[in-house]
Amino acid sequence: MNFANRSLSEIFGTNVFNDAVMRQRLPKNTYEALRKTIDQGVELDPAVAEVVANAMKDWAIEKGATHFTHWFQPMTGFTAEKHDSFISPTADGKAIMEFSGKELIKGEPDASSFPSGGIRATFEARGYTAWDCTSPAFLKEDTLCIPTAFCSYTGEALDRKTPLLRSMEAISKQALRVLRLFGNETSQKVITTVGAEQEYFLIDKEFFKRRKDLVYTGRTLFGAMPPKGQELEDHYFGSLKERVSAYMKELDAELWKLGVAAKTRHNEVAPAQHELAPIFASTNIATDHNQLIMDTMKKVANRHGLVCLLHEKPFAGVNGSGKHNNWSMGTDDGVNLLEPGTTPHENAQFLVFLAAIIKAVDVHADLLRLSAANTGNDHRLGANEAPPAIISIFLGEQLTDILEQIEKGPATNSKQGGMLTIGVSTLPALPKDATDRNRTSPFAFTGNKFEFRMVPSSGSISGPNVVLNTIVADVLSEIADQLEKVTDFNGAVQQLLQEIVKQHGRIIFNGNGYSEEWVEEAARRGLPNISSTVAAIPAIITEKAIALYARHKVLSEVELHARYEILLEEYSKQINIEARTMIEMVKRQMIPAAIKYATELAASINTIRTAVASADVTVQIDLLTEVSSSLVSFREKLAALEKVTEEAAEVEGDALEQAQFYRESVFPAMGELRTVGDYMETLVDEALWPMPTYGDLLFQV
Repeated sequence: MNFANRSLSEIFGTNVFNDAVMRQRLPKNTYEALRKTIDQGVELDPAVAEVVANAMKDWAIEKGATHFTHWFQPMTGFTAEKHDSFISPTADGKAIMEFSGKELIKGEPDASSFPSGGIRATFEARGYTAWDCTSPAFLKEDTLCIPTAFCSYTGEALDRKTPLLRSMEAISKQALRVLRLFGNETSQKVITTVGAEQEYFLIDKEFFKRRKDLVYTGRTLFGAMPPKGQELEDHYFGSLKERVSAYMKELDAELWKLGVAAKTRHNEVAPAQHELAPIFASTNIATDHNQLIMDTMKKVANRHGLVCLLHEKPFAGVNGSGKHNNWSMGTDDGVNLLEPGTTPHENAQFLVFLAAIIKAVDVHADLLRLSAANTGNDHRLGANEAPPAIISIFLGEQLTDILEQIEKGPATNSKQGGMLTIGVSTLPALPKDATDRNRTSPFAFTGNKFEFRMVPSSGSISGPNVVLNTIVADVLSEIADQLEKVTDFNGAVQQLLQEIVKQHGRIIFNGNGYSEEWVEEAARRGLPNISSTVAAIPAIITEKAIALYARHKVLSEVELHARYEILLEEYSKQINIEARTMIEMVKRQMIPAAIKYATELAASINTIRTAVASADVTVQIDLLTEVSSSLVSFREKLAALEKVTEEAAEVEGDALEQAQFYRESVFPAMGELRTVGDYMETLVDEALWPMPTYGDLLFQV
């Protein structure tokens, strides 16, 4: 498809079996029945599924599809798909193209090789995929992809979609209870929406293939900083390089075909780092779209001789990548529940929903922190580039002032932004927001939504949004229980707001989240500072968490314990792979390169002395001494890492104990080995160094 000759309106959604296509291709009664299932949760009639399947097949085949797949999101963090052709042989030796309602609704992928956390034994292979009709089917190359949930033979969720859908139902149910108290009788559903900004790096494919660490782990395990990094801040929002611009153009076109509303693209802070931001969609669709974005980024990069890195910290010394999860709540008839209005102090409904979020984040900060935890983010969170590991909420001056008024009594006014005069006669005066932004906050209110800035760039956004939906649903449930019993509604609302502000206002912080002063202040406030993934994981199986998820039927105790085991195992495996990769690189590449350089130095010294006995070779001797000394240190640190890596594999006990050993013993040993390796890189002749340097990777795109 030649995008250059087609308008955006012509290309957008062309590979999606969306509402417009369904309206055109389905009989009216079938379309209306399907819409009731999508919009109201009415059980799907198998006869309706049969008609939909036939129309979906015809549409896909007309577009060149030969196969279909149930596209699902197992606990690997990636997507999975098993392709089946539409072909069905006939008795006369020919074939017809078939696709039934049964095949649309249910699939049976082998569940034994996906992470299950002990829910399924290896020999218990059966698993099911179930059509999620709320997320439209789409085409990838020659395959019709049907978004599905994935569960075990015994019904437990083995994926990231199922708990997300459950959490969306939970928050809708509880939010509607609160809305009814405010007199809203028209809204039938509350929908959480998300716009996930995706950060990423682009590097040259040939350089990538020569870096074992990037190939195996997605990040550089060694690498000395080049003379220039990001200190001039010249890359941020800078003009796009031609190669990058061509990549972004094709990326947008491919995403638009898939119905992904890619909106914004720009250079990020670090060299070779960029960002893509889509327009908001319902949380379920936004989650599917983000998986498509990451997959498409990688495929398109390959066509341009590039590699897209989604790791949170692919390069030490420059900013890493996150995924800003912009989360909001709205009704099915168009009311944004997080819109303050021009006088938010008078908007009691908004203040109740705001207070619910404040309490939810304070009470369940550990779960929110866990939702943003992975091995890559451990390198990023808390550094002066990303939110700290401490959860806090930024509200800005206007809302903070209103809450301070509420704490003392009724709020009587709202600070206004006014107009901003730039001081140039030809430039217009601009309306000024009542509140500035705060990029150091992990959870910031930004007008009519909250921006959760801690989310890892490589991860699914399902986890963070399951937590947000569930914890807010829980507090809304408490609020509804309380307010449904009162006679003086307005007085009860005022008292409720005052209680929440007094008890949970500690979570509100509008200052510099990067400062050491905030770390100390947060400790005084009693806010948790969970520094690593391993420390965060146990939050998922506390009594509080088990009760929370059970109350709203989002995850059972069995499903939570399974996820606990999966997360710990994933951490240990990832660190083990990184450690073994470092060992291989040092043994087979870096030490041989250093020895070769030392040999050349020694030969140089001998050759010069033979030619001119009185020649001064102290520079060569000093350098040879330094390289030789570093080689000794390199070998010592290598032996230490090999030892603890072997010990980690033999740790007996539960998964937590092994993960803690990797964190406390293997991870520090990796850091010590890297320190020597990075220094060695600065000594050895560049022509002999066995891999592309940071200068090559970051500046030659």
